[in-house]
Amino acid sequence: MFTTYKEALEWIHARLRLGIKPGLTRMEWMMDKLGNPETKIQAVHVGGTNGKGSTVTFLRSMLEAAGYTVGTFTSPYIEQFNERISVNGKPITDDELLQLANVIRPLADELEETEIGGPTEFEVITAMSFYYFANIRKVDIVIFEVGLGGRFDSTNILLPLASVITNIGLDHTNILGNTYEEIAFEKAGIIKQNTAVFTAVKHPGALKVIEKQAWEKSAPIYRLNQEFSVSSHESLAKGEVFSLQTENQWMKDLEISMIGTHQTENAALAVQAAQFLNQQGSFTITEQAIRTGLKKAYWPGRFEILSENPLVIIDGAHNEEGISALVHELKTRYEHRHIQIVFAALSDKKLDEMIAKLDKAANQISFVSFDFPRAAKAEELLKISQSANKLAVDNWQSYLLEEIQNMDSNDMLVITGSLYFISEAKPYLTKYLKNMVISL
Repeated sequence: MFTTYKEALEWIHARLRLGIKPGLTRMEWMMDKLGNPETKIQAVHVGGTNGKGSTVTFLRSMLEAAGYTVGTFTSPYIEQFNERISVNGKPITDDELLQLANVIRPLADELEETEIGGPTEFEVITAMSFYYFANIRKVDIVIFEVGLGGRFDSTNILLPLASVITNIGLDHTNILGNTYEEIAFEKAGIIKQNTAVFTAVKHPGALKVIEKQAWEKSAPIYRLNQEFSVSSHESLAKGEVFSLQTENQWMKDLEISMIGTHQTENAALAVQAAQFLNQQGSFTITEQAIRTGLKKAYWPGRFEILSENPLVIIDGAHNEEGISALVHELKTRYEHRHIQIVFAALSDKKLDEMIAKLDKAANQISFVSFDFPRAAKAEELLKISQSANKLAVDNWQSYLLEEIQNMDSNDMLVITGSLYFISEAKPYLTKYLKNMVISL
């Protein structure tokens, strides 16, 4: 038995040593021991390469605006570990996490003694979330974000009300496959028999794979630019505005506070799913709730402006698609600024293309290391870069503070890369920038 939150958290993190073990056998075993809590939850399942967290947030925010209590399971965390299991955007308490760890620990120990082996960190947290929403905090609906892939992801024991696939990119190729089609097949594994699926996938080959899986499962499919589409998009100083055409409705001038053209597609996907829940009679979500929820939706670390003067932006662009979206926004919004980019990444990513895109967008680019098992060394990233103005940095904390202190009015600082790095950098910078404002 754990007696403190710290002990429980250390035990969970220690399971990172087991790495990633795709497959549902361990989850099914634990769920059986717990009385199958996953069957007692109404849920929406969200997968894809990029945009999962934002789409979860848009949908959650609309359901909240409609008066529902909404649980979410997301990963990784940005500000605190507990946020991975949240209710109406509020992370579970330390005491609740301690309670959950004490429920799952005996099962993990028992599994260790079997031939299938002990559960990974992600499997432990997923099991905690199912138990929590079924037995400790019952909510109206839970939105589960896929951790990796889909077909063999720990969350895929769900039988959801709807499945959502945001997009497909070449990420985690060492596990999911080297082509868009192979990765799409893994993502499409969350499609269930006779269960509607909503997707913003645009790659033709990947979309064909998803359509085939939907057809085989007799699952109604709703596709971006077919059953629903975005138009009249305009960027705002702090967000986007767009119109949405669905099969049943034309919604004009929908406003979101998240920045980026790609966020209009994530929002459209969430609206289409919300309208489906509405039409099925499961929930009542008015147009006003949709509008209010979209505007209120906030997801940390996604092109987030931490400070306007000096201009400091943080963005968890951790793969090629994410970097492309970031570079697009920088070129569109800040063409005349002196852009300094600070980048950290995991070593198992396709770094060449990511860094090449950043090189073109940055007036100056700095590479940093951070404390994580798979983190790339700053010097390794530096060697890949072709920028004429580049450097590798040993201590990112002191470096960022020095750079912020030396910024001119036309300068902007963009901190990007691995979400694990963003989860370290954001609270550190937020505290510094807050104290900086107070001292002025």
